[in-house]
Amino acid sequence: MHISEGILSPPLLLAGGVVSLVGVAWGLRRLEPQRIPETALLTAAFFLASLVHLPLGPSSVHLLLNGLVGLILGPVAFPSFLVALFLQAVLFQFGGLTTLGVNTMNMALPALLVYLLFRPFLRRFPRFLVLGAAVAGAVAIFLTGLLVALELALSGESFVVAAKMVVWAHVPVMLLEGLVTGIIVGFLRKVRPEILFKEV
Repeated sequence: MHISEGILSPPLLLAGGVVSLVGVAWGLRRLEPQRIPETALLTAAFFLASLVHLPLGPSSVHLLLNGLVGLILGPVAFPSFLVALFLQAVLFQFGGLTTLGVNTMNMALPALLVYLLFRPFLRRFPRFLVLGAAVAGAVAIFLTGLLVALELALSGESFVVAAKMVVWAHVPVMLLEGLVTGIIVGFLRKVRPEILFKEV
């Protein structure tokens, strides 16, 4: 899901940068000092999970955990993903600095949408927490795949096939991500329920 440098057009890079800039500013305003440890923990979880690539056909895929991050952090997902993606770009050359804004948007915007769509329902109906979290995890991957595919398709005819492959390649990841998100949320409900129901 990391878009490399030299693929997207300048208008797309600018648009992604603006969206991420607004999101990071909003997230930092909502980041309370007592929430920094759990934000750092989730940032590290995404950083590590997305380094483990699973072979799938001619390519590879990896977990994102952006549904989980979105459910717990809400708008703070933007600065969380920015930090992790910046470190990945600098340390491992995943993505790049010119695509940092777009890549942050691709991870954090679906996380924010999952937060807005699922969090109110799950707080009102906690008995559906694990199932709802699993669906939220899958939906976040689907939305991220759609964003990446759309950006590739808008970058030229030569990327249309790649855009379709991105969506299809991440269907198994949607299922795995949903399962992992549901398991983690179920565990957190037993040991630290205040994290899940805290006002963001």
